[in-house]
Amino acid sequence: MLRIAETRDAAAMADIYRPYVEKTAITFEEESPSSGEMASRIARVGSSYPWLVFEEGDQLLGYAYASKYRERAAYRWSLETSVYVREDSRGRGIGSALYGGLLPLLRELGIVNLYGVITLPNPGSLALHAKFGFVPLCTFPEVGFKSGGWRDVGWMVLALRESAAVPDEPLPFPEFARSHSETLREMLAGSDRR
Repeated sequence: MLRIAETRDAAAMADIYRPYVEKTAITFEEESPSSGEMASRIARVGSSYPWLVFEEGDQLLGYAYASKYRERAAYRWSLETSVYVREDSRGRGIGSALYGGLLPLLRELGIVNLYGVITLPNPGSLALHAKFGFVPLCTFPEVGFKSGGWRDVGWMVLALRESAAVPDEPLPFPEFARSHSETLREMLAGSDRR
């Protein structure tokens, strides 16, 4: 089941994220965030953009969110997306379910472009992004050093909508959630059917 992340999910999310930090170069973070830090991130991101979790029974198995692409105001129609799935639950379609819920929400908010920023090689992430229509944009060679080596980072882009000459302002996610609560429930329930 998909739902909106809450700060009470922070410990489970920190547990999901920890192996990515400690065992891989997929994320360039070098120290795993505490559950307190993860709760701060959920609150910060969730104040503007959706952050979704996938749970089965009482187990949190993955999460996905959108965040600012860059700080300058003119970038506000473009976001970066992230998705993480628990180690023992990969390959079950959870990442697809999460993106299946997240991307339509971002379109509803008026977002125009999404960027996937992927440490290479990462065939699973590349395939997930391609499945949802992201296309390769560029590769930054040897842009970060982690796990004993220089790492390339590939960027993929997805245009969610046509770029209007004068775009409407993007709608903050909390405002959308309040004013379109039934639509939000339907969107999350619909994307659950992976």
